[in-house]
This record gives sequence, C-alpha cells and structure tokens, in this order.
Amino acid sequence: MTARVLPVSPDAPDPTVLRQAAAILRAGGLVAFPTETVYGLGANALDADAVRRIFEAKGRPSFNPVIAHVADAEGARALVRAWPPLAEALAARFWPGPLTLVLPRRPEVPDVVTAGRDGVAVRVPAHPVARALIAEAGIPLAAPSANRFTHLSPVTAAHVVRALGDRVDLILDGGRTDVGIESTVVDLTTDPPTLLRPGTIPRQALEAVTGPLAAPAAPDHEDAPRAAPGMIARHYAPRAQVRLVDAAAFGAALREAIAAGGRVGALTWSTAPRREVAVSGAAFHRELPADALGYAAALYEALHAADDAGCASVVIEMVPARAAWDGVRDRLTRAAHQG
Repeated sequence: MTARVLPVSPDAPDPTVLRQAAAILRAGGLVAFPTETVYGLGANALDADAVRRIFEAKGRPSFNPVIAHVADAEGARALVRAWPPLAEALAARFWPGPLTLVLPRRPEVPDVVTAGRDGVAVRVPAHPVARALIAEAGIPLAAPSANRFTHLSPVTAAHVVRALGDRVDLILDGGRTDVGIESTVVDLTTDPPTLLRPGTIPRQALEAVTGPLAAPAAPDHEDAPRAAPGMIARHYAPRAQVRLVDAAAFGAALREAIAAGGRVGALTWSTAPRREVAVSGAAFHRELPADALGYAAALYEALHAADDAGCASVVIEMVPARAAWDGVRDRLTRAAHQG
C-alpha cells in the first residue's frame, strides 16, 4: 500500500487539496510536499510526537536535526529568541528562497526538531505550493527531505512514493523541483557566522552580507548532535556506488568499472569525456549542464534515473573546483563516501 498522491498546480494550488493536507498536518500527520529545492516530509514543528513520526518514517537518527519551514520572517522570529541584524539582512536578501538560518530557539520548539541543541534551523521556502500549504496549516512545518535517511533526495512525487510508500499520509505532487539540491545553511549563533552546508547561493553573495564565514567544526563523535541537517559524511546517495573522477581519468575509470561487472552508469558535464562514453559500453549515460545551477537542478533526477536503470555503480566526472560549484561538490562527495 502506498500513500495517497494528489496533484496540485504550482500556478494555482487547489484550495480543497490544501485544506485536506493542512488538516492532516494539524492532526499530527505527515504530508510530503514540493519546495523549490527538493520534496520535504512535513509535520507540525511544534508537535514533538508528529516530528518523531518523521524520524520513524525516514529511519533518521535523533542526532540529525530538521528545518522548520515558515511563511515569512515574522514566522521565523516567532520560533527564535534572538533576531540579530544579520538575520534581518539575510532574510531581506534571500527569502523566500533556498537559505536556512540557525538561530537560538524559543522553549516551545521541541528538542526533537533541534537534536537537543539550542539552535533551530528556519527557512522561508519559495515554492508556491509550500507557501500555500504553510499558510493554510497556520503552523511551522518541520520538513527534511522526503526520503530514507542518507538516501538520494526526491525531486518528484514519484521519488517520494518509491522511497517512503505508506509511511506518509499524503503526498502533494507539484511536479519536479527547480533548484534540485538542498538549501544553504548558515549558523548565526556563532561569531563569525558559520556556513554549515553549501547550496546554490554563492558564498560571495552570502559574505557580502555576513562578512567572512567560518567552516563548521568536526563533530566530537559520530553520533554527536549536528547543528544542521546534511552534515553526515555519507548522504544524498543513490543505491548505486558512486565513484568521482577527474575528466582526464574518466574514460579509464569507466572501462575499469565495466570490466568489474554489473551495469555501470556515467554522468558527465564537459564534452571531452562524452566521446569516451560513446564507445565505452556504459549502460546509462547522462550529460548534465555545464553551469552550476543547471547541474544542481538536474543532478538528483539523473542519479534516480541511474538507479532506475539498474546501475550497480555510477562513474561521475568531477565538477570544477570553483566557489559556484561548492554545493554540488558537497553533494557528490557525500554521495561517494563509503564510510
């Protein structure tokens, strides 16, 4: 048995569908819905039992916090004890959009949302379905990606169905997401602020507001509570084993993977390895856009397609070592981590 899936147009979300979804959320249920980044698995962020259902559905460990999605900056301020000038400036510049801010939480935010830490992650999504759902529900929505823990994030409703099945009460199908990878996360509880997770917002654009951003500290141990989601070494991973290689070594790595046996997929972005792929016998090949935003938007869909093609492994041409690609490189590196 799988969850109910209801189509909802981003251009004009159906009020009847939104009312159904909002009623489920207010009653402590789970609703998967599209954001501009990936599909989220939503629950009432102020209901600890409801949020725990997210963790159970995903198989998510309690040390990994979730993001509270709100309608606007006023909704974010209602969840936090302090709203510094930097928060106001970042919100004015990047919200609604794929930026998450970590700020000191109010007591009514449950421990399960923050992994017991003082900071709560908040975001104002830009997707019209997400915004309409939050407004209709009248509550902040805790919503990590709607997938099994460490697995590939969903960018379509079909991906959610395959990942979670009947663990969700309702899935809102708003089509494929636009941004394609998870939000940028900036921690404003530290001085200087810390870039906890890169995304599609350029670091230079953030630092034009914040000044230099610090790098996150390594956790004390594997199960230490994280300051934000997306900080586990292996994450965003398809079923296929991922191998990252430079363009110059791509052809040889692909031939080696094929010789080892099993169906092998290939993801490239430049034109040079394409000729190698054409004669290599790869079972699946996708050439992704050569710009960082286009690549991010296409990446997870391509990896889902490689899984659907039955690939045991995927050889991926490494993307450029430029700041614009930081978010994509982070996702690829975590997907390839074997620990």
